[in-house]
Amino acid sequence: MHAVIPYVTAALLFGLGVYGVLRRRNAILVLMAVELMLNAVNLILVTADVTITPAQGHRGGVFALFVIVLAAAEVGVGLAIILQWYRMRAAVHVDEVVLHHEPEAG
Repeated sequence: MHAVIPYVTAALLFGLGVYGVLRRRNAILVLMAVELMLNAVNLILVTADVTITPAQGHRGGVFALFVIVLAAAEVGVGLAIILQWYRMRAAVHVDEVVLHHEPEAG
């Protein structure tokens, strides 16, 4: 198998994920774009693990498992935050998020 094909596929997936994070307004779609980027990293880790003969064993698969666990935690926490935000605001648009709270004058 040519190692170029998975690397190019991973680069395309990562680029699509970056585009999704930068251009989407819906928070659910932003989370999906982040998942695309994490899957691209997993593809690179596994491809490098298979194509490069390591001196100390195979570690790409282990790192890919850590990324999968990180992605699962990110989805769990992210969806919980987004659902709570939707209950409060009835919308999940990223541009409407208030990042700071200004104190009341008094």
